[in-house]
Amino acid sequence: MDLNGAETGKEYLITGVDTGGDEEMESFLFSLGCYSGEKITVVDKKRNLVVSIKDARYNIDPELGAAIHI
Repeated sequence: MDLNGAETGKEYLITGVDTGGDEEMESFLFSLGCYSGEKITVVDKKRNLVVSIKDARYNIDPELGAAIHI
């Protein structure tokens, strides 16, 4: 399942990141802490996702959410 299907407030473990070969997107997600084995929580869902990774919050769009597998 990708991050867009996650429940709000529940902690998940990232199982992988699939950017379809987009190295820039993969590098960006890695810089946020999105990589296999890291914990992630969806804090809010509206137009974009607000996620918590390593005590920091980020606003990511659905395209990035689809690349993060949990």
